Amino acid sequence: MILHRRDALALLGAAVGAATAGRAQALDAGMRATAFAFDGPEGGAMPLSAYAGRPILVVNTATACGYAGQLAGLQTLWTRFQERGLTVLGVPSPDFGNQEPLDGAAIAEAARKNHGVTFPLTAKTRVKMPGAHPFYQWAALEKPGETPRWNFHKYLVARDGTLAAAFATQVEPTDPRVISAIAGALDKA
Repeated sequence: MILHRRDALALLGAAVGAATAGRAQALDAGMRATAFAFDGPEGGAMPLSAYAGRPILVVNTATACGYAGQLAGLQTLWTRFQERGLTVLGVPSPDFGNQEPLDGAAIAEAARKNHGVTFPLTAKTRVKMPGAHPFYQWAALEKPGETPRWNFHKYLVARDGTLAAAFATQVEPTDPRVISAIAGALDKA
């Protein structure tokens, strides 16, 4: 039996809807990242549509992870490219070794205090299948095989809301490949 991409998207969308009891968004082939929203650390929604027309670096983070030093590198990117239009969005996740033990505003406070973070952070969010947030399910369909395997996986969303690149945990935020991809995304109108 051959499963076409549109059929897989429909099945995944149905599964997401069932798994998250009405909170999920149905996924389809033409969907853009700006169709999704995350929960804010103190409640409310953080819609990616608020960043429409801007590149967005979405990174699953964890304050108690051995890679938590990458928060400082993400802050460097935010400081360097924010005025040109880049948004860095941290998505704290407990999925890998429960290395995000904090909740809500305590995550942002720890990231600020320990790593100087001023870029936006969401509420704690599932990023690993099954049960991943709809954005991460969509990204898995867009970039199969390039899904988070640990904390600090990076997705670069282009200005048009498509998924431009993915970078594994081990790729530092200030790696030339990341900077080049961001610069390219910023240069595209």
